[in-house]
Amino acid sequence: MSNPITVTDSAIKRIATILSKEKDGSMLRISVSGGGCSGFQYNYDIVTSSEDDDLVINKDGATILFDPLSLQYMEGAEVDFVSDLMGQSFQIHNPIASASCGCGTSFSI
Repeated sequence: MSNPITVTDSAIKRIATILSKEKDGSMLRISVSGGGCSGFQYNYDIVTSSEDDDLVINKDGATILFDPLSLQYMEGAEVDFVSDLMGQSFQIHNPIASASCGCGTSFSI
């Protein structure tokens, strides 16, 4: 079964770098909550435990967690890490989102 979320190699590399500076067993949880300028917002948290029903993506030293509630708002999404003239940031390309804000951290459906 394929994952409902794709994480690019660029994002995996950056997440692995971030986690390597945290305490052993650290993971990145990406979740969706109500709020932000467009209705929903993405949250990025370093955690040391997972839940039994989390989607867990392990690759090249990066462990990323997604909870089932957030997954319903991110089905088919791609997590990317971009470095350009405007700076560096994680970007989530979400096919479910009908609109997003200029900062790229919130969206509406």
